[in-house]
Amino acid sequence: MDMTATKASDITIRKLEHARRVLDADEPTLEALADIVGLSASHLQRSFTARFGLSPAQYLAQRKLGALKTALRDGDDVSGALYDAGYGSPSRVYEAGAARLGMTPARYRSGGAGEQIRWSIVDTALGQALVATTQRGICMVELGGEADALARKLHIEFPHAQLERVDAGRDEFLAPRVRAVADVLAGKQAHVDVDLLGTAFQKKVWDALMRIPRGQTRSYSKLANELGTPQGARAIARACALNRIAILVPCHRVVRNDGTLGGYRWGLPLKEAILRREKAA
Repeated sequence: MDMTATKASDITIRKLEHARRVLDADEPTLEALADIVGLSASHLQRSFTARFGLSPAQYLAQRKLGALKTALRDGDDVSGALYDAGYGSPSRVYEAGAARLGMTPARYRSGGAGEQIRWSIVDTALGQALVATTQRGICMVELGGEADALARKLHIEFPHAQLERVDAGRDEFLAPRVRAVADVLAGKQAHVDVDLLGTAFQKKVWDALMRIPRGQTRSYSKLANELGTPQGARAIARACALNRIAILVPCHRVVRNDGTLGGYRWGLPLKEAILRREKAA
């Protein structure tokens, strides 16, 4: 790259950082934001998405949702939290935020109160696994450790939900999902419903993970390119880290650009073992 191109790239990066700071403080339209930073709307849309892994509109939505979550967790009343986060009216959060919260703001504020979650622990080829489901599908998979430690993690994740431990062998809904987790940990194929609770970008990443063939891997950068966000490798790594349904949403199939395994919430030996079993099956 020549010096002129390098200088132009540096200027664009500074303008994109300026755009991000504007979105952190205000809610301009794409056209208004483009005028503020001195880029065309189409160039801003493409470049912002490539750098941050989200379009300007998605970045703004995620920022507002984060503000709402913080206010609700801090104990603010629902109406006040909605307005302070910038939703304008209560109906807007259902249009733009409820699906990302995975539940109504009131339920989120109360730590999942009102949600019914059934769960069980199963012995697998790679140790004990906790599998939890809502009526929509699997909402959490946790691996490793003793049964009591796994149960504590579920209670921390959903502190006020109605949690019920059941015998998976006698629960028609839970049984096939527990078997699916055990099958995946043994390197076998499995297809079950999952209850993906996350932002639009996170869900986009998780959907892409589920399209990676069993026994294969993708680098963070390659996955970013496939999703049309070539500068979004770090955002994809964060989405992988926030995946509650790892194993069924296979973040273990994403590796570093040099082919090394990278990170894994349950440790690299388990990631290596899962990949080895998938390749051997």
